[in-house]
Amino acid sequence: MPILKWSPPQGAPRAFVLYKPVVTIGRELGNDIAVATKELADVHAQVLFDGRDFSLEEVDKRGGILINGKKKRRARLVHGDRIRLGDADFVFSMFDEPASARRAAGGADEPFAPGSEGAQLAGLRKLHEFSEKLMTLAGLDDLLEAMLDAVIEVTGAEKGLVLLLSDGPNADGRPTIRASRQVNREMVGAGGTFSDSIVQKVFETARPVIVSDAATDAQFGSSESVVALRLSSVMCAPLISQGAVMGALYVGNDRVKGLFQRSQLDVLAIFAGQASIILQNAMLLYALRADKEKLAAELKDKRFGEIIGVCPSMMEVFRKLQKVATTDIGVLITGETGTGKELIARELHRRSNRANGPFVVINCGAIPENLIESELFGHVRGAFTGAVASRPGKFQVADKGTLFLDEIGELPLNLQVKLLRALQERVVFRVGDSRPEKVDIRVVAATNRILEDEIRGGRFREDLYYRLNVVNIWLPPLRERGDDVLVIAKALLSKFADELHSTVQGFTPQGLAAIKKYSWPGNIRQLENRIRKALVLCERSMLTPEDMDLTTAGDAPILPLEKAKEEFQRRYVLESLERNNGNRTQTARDLGVDPRTIFRYLEREANPIPSGAASVPSGLMVGSER
Repeated sequence: MPILKWSPPQGAPRAFVLYKPVVTIGRELGNDIAVATKELADVHAQVLFDGRDFSLEEVDKRGGILINGKKKRRARLVHGDRIRLGDADFVFSMFDEPASARRAAGGADEPFAPGSEGAQLAGLRKLHEFSEKLMTLAGLDDLLEAMLDAVIEVTGAEKGLVLLLSDGPNADGRPTIRASRQVNREMVGAGGTFSDSIVQKVFETARPVIVSDAATDAQFGSSESVVALRLSSVMCAPLISQGAVMGALYVGNDRVKGLFQRSQLDVLAIFAGQASIILQNAMLLYALRADKEKLAAELKDKRFGEIIGVCPSMMEVFRKLQKVATTDIGVLITGETGTGKELIARELHRRSNRANGPFVVINCGAIPENLIESELFGHVRGAFTGAVASRPGKFQVADKGTLFLDEIGELPLNLQVKLLRALQERVVFRVGDSRPEKVDIRVVAATNRILEDEIRGGRFREDLYYRLNVVNIWLPPLRERGDDVLVIAKALLSKFADELHSTVQGFTPQGLAAIKKYSWPGNIRQLENRIRKALVLCERSMLTPEDMDLTTAGDAPILPLEKAKEEFQRRYVLESLERNNGNRTQTARDLGVDPRTIFRYLEREANPIPSGAASVPSGLMVGSER
């Protein structure tokens, strides 16, 4: 068993066995290792055991820790480490092996008697061997059986059991056997094999119990199970999870009386601690798998291809999508930024007769005006400066497939005429070429603008609008989709947690309530961004409203009106930037400000004005120019 040896200035060294998952060291008597020296803090440090390694970490920041002469706050311990805590010196050892004491007693070659120092050492070595097996055995049953084999070998018991409280709607609260082994490494046979009264005592007190001769024991001798099973030597230790007893580790030998000693009960308690950790991890893994299976089952009924939703407005979207997918008529997808228009376009393609052809995307708002004609229709060598080779456009690349024109409302008027001609005649001309090229494509367009307003303002051609808008699919904003937002959030968390190797398991109830309450002006794209950010930065297992920046307005302090206007403008600019997926030029265009204004707000976000500084200059207000 690993130990810490303390060498006082005067007197013989003392050894402290590290038999618990957490061992505290300090000057107070309540510590597991209490050492009365002047420079040691009341609770100076603690030794942690995670099932594989021992680590030392500080508890009182005022107390110093030196390991092999180097200052540390936390470090993994290895055999032979020299530790100085304040003015107390310790040595960490993986084994406590008093060989000289055994030789002096003439018992070096004798078998270890139960309860002897050598027997305890053998138990601790067996515990160390089992700890190493934890890294190689994958299944819970294999781990528990290996542990029971080790316990039986150390204690001389005939059988060992792991008992757990029954769970589920029909549970009766009685412990049931989760794993069992006999001395010959076979499973214990069915039927009554343990004392109900002894196990019940362990569950009630959460303390280990040792019985040398059950038949004559004053407390348990009259128990029906003891009499019926003719029990002799029994030990039982609790399995504890989060402060509550969830089961017990039980060993017994019905042939030998007085077999077990107090030191063996200590070893059993340590093994019970190991079993608790194993079972907690297994139950956590089981819960995670169950949550994933439950989510997958929920999504099966709520998923249309890659699209998730069951609200009435989304059901109408799916109904339209299914009807028009197999045709070649034009489809215009409308809705706010971030509602998933490209997902709908991809699903249209996937369900169409062109599914084996290419799906080509072009963002009409992300390409400079002088290049967009070349991007759409291609160019020939020498058509313009820099055209060193002929190149096909998106129309040619999408032949026999689907061309998705995203942000069609951003297309310049002069190109709208050429696009209309290409759609009507299914013929395109490369820039610099007079030869027509036939294309066989289906065009799906999308926009977040209201094209009827653009037509009235003379910014979009009415004839092109009618050519594109044969069937309109409007995507509702996330705030109008009810409980869909919760299902989408859970699906995104599961997906991104796997991608980012995050240990986050889900949302707190407050987190789910905040997600449901928030208006999500950036829709699904904003939800994705918030969850990604939270998974990267969160150090807990569940996401809270604070992790996703969703603290309620009711919790915010009341600000002076001028300060509140500044804060609103700042948040509105940053929120608009988030809705446009970080596109600063598009954000400036939507807000009607110079792009430099957006850069100034980003500069302010990176270098916030200290409290008490002068108010924001008027040149930084939204809509102002310098």
